[in-house]
Amino acid sequence: MTVKTIKTAAVQELIKKVAGLDNDKGNPRVKEIMYRLISDIYKIIDDLDITPDEFWHAANYINELGSNKEAVLLAPGLGFDHFLDIREDAKDEAAGLSGGTPRTIEGPLYVEGAPTSQTETRMDDGNTPGQGMWLHGQVRDENGNAIAGALVDIWHADTKGAYSFFDTTQSELNLRRKVLTDENGYYFARSIVPSGYGCPPEGSSIKVLNLLGRHGNRPAHIHYFVSKPGCKHLTTQINLAGDEYTYDDFAFATRDELVVEAVLSSDKDMIEKHGFGGEYLDVEFNITLIKSDKVELESKHTRERVSLN
Repeated sequence: MTVKTIKTAAVQELIKKVAGLDNDKGNPRVKEIMYRLISDIYKIIDDLDITPDEFWHAANYINELGSNKEAVLLAPGLGFDHFLDIREDAKDEAAGLSGGTPRTIEGPLYVEGAPTSQTETRMDDGNTPGQGMWLHGQVRDENGNAIAGALVDIWHADTKGAYSFFDTTQSELNLRRKVLTDENGYYFARSIVPSGYGCPPEGSSIKVLNLLGRHGNRPAHIHYFVSKPGCKHLTTQINLAGDEYTYDDFAFATRDELVVEAVLSSDKDMIEKHGFGGEYLDVEFNITLIKSDKVELESKHTRERVSLN
């Protein structure tokens, strides 16, 4: 028999007390959010007849998720990152700031402190195995004008799908670089072709995904922050076409405009100049920034990130 208690006076009074609505202390915004959160969770318990065993299993799982520091991994897997992007896209459209290169999720593995180069950089440390990659493009505004001095911040995984700093077998800032575009808006980066990655097989995130009948894999991808004073900051990433998971990303980051063909090249001059050692993949990604006079839009959103500065 299903018992409904959510609308009783006792439960409604409990929710208000839990959220601190019976006092004038604390933070009003936190109280507003907590009131809605607790109300919705209590309603789920009531509507779905959640048992004490199920509730405490979930509570213990939250403890485990935090201990493994996987909340930032499970969040995109449950679509939260993509949902926030959908909301930001809608806000941009309403404010007349839509267009340009599409945003997509940042992911949890950014590290601040990568070295900055003018126009061209080498991203790998010279000891990283993998096929050579020549990554390049032009940064323009919505009218097609080149943007000189734009900061293109790039990071990606190695051939094992691992990211430096978090993977201690790599040098600290391997495959993480910042490049300032030249007077014609161009940037160039010599690197290696990354691989995708999967959620840790013994981790917390994959437990939930398994229960949902889903996998925890990401395709090969390359992350970007792109910024310039007077323009809206862009957080995006490209997926390399042809990967098994290009259109089946567990983190829902794929957008058609951000799937890029990698062209196999045997240009002898490029091979010799950049020390590729053989055929390399040429990856071109051109970026369009949207101009804005709103200073608050020039920076990436606030979240906890690793910083080596």
